[in-house]
Amino acid sequence: MADKVKEVAIEEAERLRNLTADAARSAAYLYPIRGIAYFLSHKSLWKPLTSKLAPTMTLGVGITTFMFVFTYLPQAAVMAFTSGPLAAITAALLVLSESSTLFTILSKTFLIDDALVDTFDGVLLSKSTTDLVSEGRQVKAGGDPIAKLGKLVKSPLAKFTPKAIIRYVMYLPLNFIPVVGTVIFVLLQGKRTGPVAHTRYFQLKRWNKDQQEKHIEQYRGAYTGFGVAAVLLELVPLASIFFAFTNTVGAALWAADMEKQCITKEGTAPRLREQAKKAE
Repeated sequence: MADKVKEVAIEEAERLRNLTADAARSAAYLYPIRGIAYFLSHKSLWKPLTSKLAPTMTLGVGITTFMFVFTYLPQAAVMAFTSGPLAAITAALLVLSESSTLFTILSKTFLIDDALVDTFDGVLLSKSTTDLVSEGRQVKAGGDPIAKLGKLVKSPLAKFTPKAIIRYVMYLPLNFIPVVGTVIFVLLQGKRTGPVAHTRYFQLKRWNKDQQEKHIEQYRGAYTGFGVAAVLLELVPLASIFFAFTNTVGAALWAADMEKQCITKEGTAPRLREQAKKAE
């Protein structure tokens, strides 16, 4: 039995290693960074965010305060046995991760889901992929990309995913393993988050479940790279509202590149690969 467990552990470690290597080669982790730059340089895309800023900031402050007041010390005490002198830092990161997850779930369920859809569609319009957007909503003439957005002709995406919460809770104990456990936790969360970022794209493409899974598997490394970068950016709840929108912008830019078929076999634009090589 012990040998079998060891064998499975080795296989899983090798799989994660290969996945990490594929993610690095794809350079898809740069799309969230591109999303920040594109968002800041296109003021018309700020409208969905500014319309939701006050209630989401209030929610973020409330959740973070509650989590630190009631959960930080108990978790730091447990971490003292597993992380030693790093317990205070590890516990703080864990509480921030938990707060971020709660904030993301609640805000996307009740506050910003429609605004994120508008942002995604607005970016696609700005990248001249109007035909794709028209598959999911009416597109008006004239104005900036956000002003062109008309009534949705497809129902908004599912706002609540119990499986994601269950999976998060299952992975949470990994954080009790110093450093390595947290890295694995972020990697696994990124693996899930990457494909979720393109849910709207899949909806606009009218892909069925099999088509989506085939596409995701083809670019598994790229989606994981994107997801890890997005998870890290959204780690701090007070800033995650901003990064939720910029990550959406990055996902839309990636979708636009896919539509224009100007991507490499790894699933990203050639210029991103060049940027990644220069950074090495």
